[in-house]
Amino acid sequence: MKIGIVCYPTFGGSGVVATELGLELSKRGHEIHFITYNQPVRLELLGNNVHFHEVNVPEYPLFHYQPYELALSSKLVDMVKLHNIEVLHVHYAIPHAYAAYMAQKMLREDNIYVPIVTTLHGTDITLVGSHPFYKPAVTFSINKSDAVTAVSQSLKDDTLRLFDIKNDINVVTNFIDINKFNHDFTDCQRAMMATDDEKIITHISNMREVKRIPDVINIFYNIQKEIPAKLMMVGEGPEREPAERLCQKLGISDKVVFFGNSNEIDRILCFSDLFLLPSKTESFGLSALEAMASGVPVISSNTGGIPEVNKEGFSGFLSNVGDVEAMSKNALHILKSEAVLKQFKTNAKLQAKNFDIHQIVPKYEAIYQDTLNKCQVLN
Repeated sequence: MKIGIVCYPTFGGSGVVATELGLELSKRGHEIHFITYNQPVRLELLGNNVHFHEVNVPEYPLFHYQPYELALSSKLVDMVKLHNIEVLHVHYAIPHAYAAYMAQKMLREDNIYVPIVTTLHGTDITLVGSHPFYKPAVTFSINKSDAVTAVSQSLKDDTLRLFDIKNDINVVTNFIDINKFNHDFTDCQRAMMATDDEKIITHISNMREVKRIPDVINIFYNIQKEIPAKLMMVGEGPEREPAERLCQKLGISDKVVFFGNSNEIDRILCFSDLFLLPSKTESFGLSALEAMASGVPVISSNTGGIPEVNKEGFSGFLSNVGDVEAMSKNALHILKSEAVLKQFKTNAKLQAKNFDIHQIVPKYEAIYQDTLNKCQVLN
């Protein structure tokens, strides 16, 4: 199949998943066309089966906000015609499904029908989509898609609760390539980060308010009072500077490293002992899954799709949002005993295998084929 993938080309979970999906599909013989405003951050290999098409948005003084949706729709029309793309897989309802629908209608004028598969990732539903200004557009985009998927059962339930959805929604979870997390680094460089007696705690996110970054800092503060430890903070966002100030206030700045955005997540996770994800909400929790695949147990909040990923008492522990004391207690339970830590590390890897890319991608292939078959019957 020739598949067009539309996503945000960023470090966020949706962009990472879309990119990894496209790369795996290309390995399975499909021709993949990424169509977005920048080359996705994890798209390192372009070749015969993987292509990138940049969406340029001309700046006109007439527009206070430049019309990305219009530029994207036009680009989709051109790419479908030029490359004979058979199906569009768009990640996020707005603006991507909305723009894809407009492209679909324009292509209809030339007797070309390209089905749209829309994957819901979370923010487009729980934050943007539920706003009264956008709710009609999100509802319309989902209902006009030829197939819809959600990355967790929790997100599917939220979508059906918040919107008047007529379409079926298939749950196809996020995933990771387990093979990429079988670390065999000869230069893990743990000694550069911490001494042998120090435990390494890690948090990875875009550091927005929803991630509850102060909770991450306060959980670590409680941990380091009991055992020697270091905290690795990976990512950029509006909560980074306040977090650095909080570390100074608590007197733990020398124990916390702020990396910023990184393409070496696997190297950071290879020397981590525990992962913290106390988010207010997560549609899935991809960063937690990546940690677990590296053998890192997870302390997380019990919200959204996280309980579908992090198995209570097995790969880590779940607590109510904002319960810093419970999360700190659970973290210390894991870290204080080498035997307990070793068992949780083993369990984390076992749990992660349930989300291996080779189990998930065939589900998308089946959806593409089923959608194409239905469209051929209708047309």
